[in-house]
Amino acid sequence: MNWYYVNAGQQAGPVDEAQLDALRSSGQINAETLVWREGMANWQPYGEARPSVAQGAPAAIAGGTPTSATGSSEAVCAECGRIFPIDNTIQYGNARVCASCKPIFLQKLAEGAKIDGGLSYASVWTRFGAVFLDGIILFVVNIFLGLIAGLTFVQASGAQPSDRIGMQVILFFIQITIAVCYETLMIGKYGATLGKMAAKVRVVTAEGGKVSYARALGRYFSKFLSAMICAIGYIMAAFDEEKRTLHDRICNTRVITR
Repeated sequence: MNWYYVNAGQQAGPVDEAQLDALRSSGQINAETLVWREGMANWQPYGEARPSVAQGAPAAIAGGTPTSATGSSEAVCAECGRIFPIDNTIQYGNARVCASCKPIFLQKLAEGAKIDGGLSYASVWTRFGAVFLDGIILFVVNIFLGLIAGLTFVQASGAQPSDRIGMQVILFFIQITIAVCYETLMIGKYGATLGKMAAKVRVVTAEGGKVSYARALGRYFSKFLSAMICAIGYIMAAFDEEKRTLHDRICNTRVITR
């Protein structure tokens, strides 16, 4: 089970339970440090989330205060994940939201969205739907390019070879370039391709942050590994608590609902 904790006002992790408890034992975090794992409704102080361990841990390091201690006067925004003085947040149930995220939060409430303190991972079927839609979009683009190049519909789809082998090879590399640019630029800028936008999911880092263009590019090529081993890399998501595929594990990304 992966845990996240607040360090110097920023979300840190993931770490497993043993690592989290080791941080507490060494004094790098204290009983007031906010922590969270999947399944928890909201961020909680370590002392409340791990009471049996916290009782036997040192209260603090002699001569100073742990750098990750946030105190009870701060809270983590359930929307953006940043740390704010508790007086600058509003509370809804167990969740707290900063002023900037309040309009989005209220809109989600109006739409009946699930509200919690962590990431909501997209289901396998939702991800499949997003990939399917992207496949249709790229297929239409590829057919259009083939027709412009003078190939028939069947030849442009790759179902039948033609005597214009050179043209088909050139088209193949153009199509690959378009696919790479499409996914890299869309995920790097918006966090989602058109298919993912339609499915209301997006790609983020393990901490819920924005994916860089370099990571988006690496994620695209990592998909080949997921597909090459009889699609086992994709099937892995059905058995992973964070719905990670092989390429998500390689690039340390997550696919979450918007």
